[in-house]
Amino acid sequence: MNKSENAVRKLLASADIEVNGNRLWDIQVHDPRLYERILRDSSLGLGESYMDGWWDCQSIDSFIDRVLRANLREKVENDMKIAFQVLKAKLFNRQSKLKSIEVAERHYDLGNDLYKVMLDKRLNYTCAYWKDADNLDDAQEAKLELVCQKIGIYPGMRILELGCGWGSFAKYAAEKHGASIVAFNISKQQVALGRELCKGLPVELRLQDYREAEGEFDAVISIGMMEHVGYKNYRTYFEVVDRCLKKDGVAFFHTIGSNKSIKTGEAWTDKYIFPNGQLPSIAQLSKAIEGMFVIEDWHNFGQYYDPTLMAWHANFNNAWPQLKEKYSDRFRRMWNYYLLSSAGGFRSRSQQLWQVVLTRVGTPQPDCRLK
Repeated sequence: MNKSENAVRKLLASADIEVNGNRLWDIQVHDPRLYERILRDSSLGLGESYMDGWWDCQSIDSFIDRVLRANLREKVENDMKIAFQVLKAKLFNRQSKLKSIEVAERHYDLGNDLYKVMLDKRLNYTCAYWKDADNLDDAQEAKLELVCQKIGIYPGMRILELGCGWGSFAKYAAEKHGASIVAFNISKQQVALGRELCKGLPVELRLQDYREAEGEFDAVISIGMMEHVGYKNYRTYFEVVDRCLKKDGVAFFHTIGSNKSIKTGEAWTDKYIFPNGQLPSIAQLSKAIEGMFVIEDWHNFGQYYDPTLMAWHANFNNAWPQLKEKYSDRFRRMWNYYLLSSAGGFRSRSQQLWQVVLTRVGTPQPDCRLK
């Protein structure tokens, strides 16, 4: 056993993970180069080596849960590489109008065929609300209704949605509550399908950056878009909300959140899944909000992202026979690693899911505490 293997085995043992063990969270190593790669490239090397078939695990979600609870990532980080990532984030706006298109092209435009079989029937690609639901479709409808109730929706309400996916919220709000929605999105495939799905409803999906939004609305919302805004643009985001929100209106956002303030995304996720993505912290968001809005409610239901991701994972693998004609086996391993490692992240409480309701000073407090 060389020094690299010995070091990695000791790290894993501190998280009760055994190499070539027989428990669900133990890893099976197929290529001994894995150990040096992990020590050299940390989480990026771990994810890439899985894509390359160097190791397997019966339950990647359980494995990642243990890795994160034991803080193993920080113990093997290459400080110089992390410092370089942070420097790039400081020097460049990685979520500028030009750079933000990258995640649309590389992730959201992968193919509507993939998302149709993986997601619920309404194509929600954000955390579901499982409090009183036992299946993905019901849990996602419960989430949409929760948003509607938190903003005090009513017939004829004019809503601006910044980032809209395939128009799942817009369609629901228009059909169920008679609201009128204008939504912004930079994914060509999402907007094209969303326009079809929302045909005949008072819904307008615009293929534009959220920073170009204009007009006056009763509510301004975003569901799963803040993760792409970036710390340099949080204040800009809320300035757009302020510009477009009526004096007595309600603002709302739903986002994955980080337990600490960061300026760059996790290396593997940034490279393969969400280019230029970054999870906001409470400190970063509250600083951007300060002096502009009143925080009426901050609701954390991050525990529900675990079952949401596991449902997506099951759907993806059940549909793999029809997907494999278009997508490679390397893509299958990458996508499974993405979904399962994300589930492990939420299970370990390393990430959160927040819904936040905002108003302006002087506005009557809305009845938004619906949990």
